[in-house]
Amino acid sequence: MTSAADQPHRWWRADDGSVTSEITLVVPLLIMLLVFVGVVIHRGVDARIRLDDAAHQAARAASIERTATAAAKAAQSTAAAALADAGVTCRSLSTTASTGGLRPGGTVSVTVVCDVDFGDALILGVPGGKRLSATAIEPVDVWRSTTNTGTPS
Repeated sequence: MTSAADQPHRWWRADDGSVTSEITLVVPLLIMLLVFVGVVIHRGVDARIRLDDAAHQAARAASIERTATAAAKAAQSTAAAALADAGVTCRSLSTTASTGGLRPGGTVSVTVVCDVDFGDALILGVPGGKRLSATAIEPVDVWRSTTNTGTPS
């Protein structure tokens, strides 16, 4: 027979149902971790894709302009508009257009640098932002005019 002093030890050592209670406690934490990782990764990947698209749009806009000054302005405004339309918030946005090849058959290169703001994800413990950059190169139409009149010849 067992004494009354052995009863608490037997109850403590019994592990009936312990796996169920451990899973009940751990699974919600794992789900929260997966949701957190998914949100953070999605936000970063989405911002990268949107920035690449904005760089391509800006390079295309620059490649159809006639002068280097107009190309740089078109690249800046197009990149800002594309990112705003995509819902990407930049703390600072800079666009650099390399227009040395702004002639028929040449190329135009545009680099867009955006300090992406993750401020609304601070509740998840994400740092406030990240600097992302994207570069796109677009060809200048071979058949376009080299004159500055704005009409093809």
